[in-house]
Amino acid sequence: MPAAGATDAPTRGTNATDDQPTIVAAYPNPVADGDAGEFVTLSVPDERSLSAYTFGDDETTATLPNVTATGRVVLTDNATAVPDAVEGRVVEVRGFPALANGGEPLTLETENRTLDTLTYAAAPTDELTDGEAWRPLSGTDRDPVGGGPTTVEAFVLPDAPDAAVDAIRGAEERLLLAGYTFASERAADALVAAEERGAAVEVLLDGGPVGGFTNRSVAVLDRLVDNGVTVSMLAGPTAPYRFHHPKYAVADDRAVVLTENWKPAGVGGHSSRGWGITTTQPEVVEGLVRTFRADATNRSTVPWERHRADITVENTTPVSGRYPSRFDAARLDADRVELLVAPDNAVGRIESLLANASDSIRILQVSVDGPENRLLRAAIAAARRGVDVDLLLSRAWYAAEENRALAANLTATAEQSGVPLSVRLADPNGRYEKIHAKGLVVDGEHVVLGSLNWNDNAFQNNREVVLLVSGEAVGAYYGRVFAADWEGGARRLQLGLVVVLLVVVAVAAAVGRKIQFRP
Repeated sequence: MPAAGATDAPTRGTNATDDQPTIVAAYPNPVADGDAGEFVTLSVPDERSLSAYTFGDDETTATLPNVTATGRVVLTDNATAVPDAVEGRVVEVRGFPALANGGEPLTLETENRTLDTLTYAAAPTDELTDGEAWRPLSGTDRDPVGGGPTTVEAFVLPDAPDAAVDAIRGAEERLLLAGYTFASERAADALVAAEERGAAVEVLLDGGPVGGFTNRSVAVLDRLVDNGVTVSMLAGPTAPYRFHHPKYAVADDRAVVLTENWKPAGVGGHSSRGWGITTTQPEVVEGLVRTFRADATNRSTVPWERHRADITVENTTPVSGRYPSRFDAARLDADRVELLVAPDNAVGRIESLLANASDSIRILQVSVDGPENRLLRAAIAAARRGVDVDLLLSRAWYAAEENRALAANLTATAEQSGVPLSVRLADPNGRYEKIHAKGLVVDGEHVVLGSLNWNDNAFQNNREVVLLVSGEAVGAYYGRVFAADWEGGARRLQLGLVVVLLVVVAVAAAVGRKIQFRP
């Protein structure tokens, strides 16, 4: 229903509770004529009849039909017009309100009591909102999936460079590899060998990585295609994500999720501190397959052979550092393994994990885009209630200045408030070149790792893949790695430096700061 409106960001209500249905998505402005296929998605926590609820806007209210449902429920006035990619049970509602393209409040009620609201302004064409941001409908909109107990293989880089590639060796039926960039000859060998054994091998990468494509990457991708591997790029102005940034692979019924890129600096073990997990947890493996298929079949995905003509190529020399192996890969028991993806569900799930921390939070990030970062705010809130919080950031040249400023800001806040919050910039001290991992350990038993940098671009605009692995053994493993990196030469900020940097922070706040994408 076309209407004029502002461009304000959508907002969520504050009445939602865990035991009642909530509004999780709205799609007001379809591409189709007459806006056919408008819908609103509810999350229904357990099986119940929908007839106890009404849904409305500022003009019309409709009683939901006597349909028993649970999980995601898609409400619409035209079920056949709802796009096939939309997940959930589609339920036609007589008198369903025509959603205003220009914006309006949407309300879910029961017995004259408001349960949840979602308010949006001008709706972009073919985009979906969860009440916090807009994203293309061609992206996915999924809840976390997972299960357990199970056994996982935990490893870190550069200590165990064979672990990441071993996870994809031996595939007999399928080998799906997703990444931001790809330049690893060792991984390419595994892909070609799987293709020669008759496995269906596919690679999906970002079509416009920062800095373009390297000569090494182009040569490796050409080799894959020449040997029958399907290589595709998610690219172009209609792509559902700003960057296709995950680092994972599925080999038959096994999956590996990494914080590192598929190149010598990452999985080759020649540079970066990274974390990884290999798992056979069925729901996680299938969830990754579904994620890969959704992205690989997106209308913005093109074959490498076609995309190759439009790229710029940079001549580079791959890194070749050598580092000691202090932490071997280990097979460990896990209570649960959960798959999170961005922008669908990762940030909300991690925020909830931080909000429920009771003892300790250990954060490892390249950088954080400021003290108002959503996840950092959740960690600071935990520190204010007595949770011990440590934040370890990169000292690499491209992140050092902004990380020192953030560390000074947070250190001063912690000292003034007396909260248990500590920040350091890592000194590799010969054990690796730089921090590239995106890791988190909560209460010594919940480990989060994957491609998610702590910045708004990653939270809202990128395709990111993350694992949440729970269990004392897994928590202890990564806790030891974090402790070694925390103590391994990291220097505490001197008080004088703190004062100087606080001045820098204040000046930067006055003129605005530039946020850079960290691959």
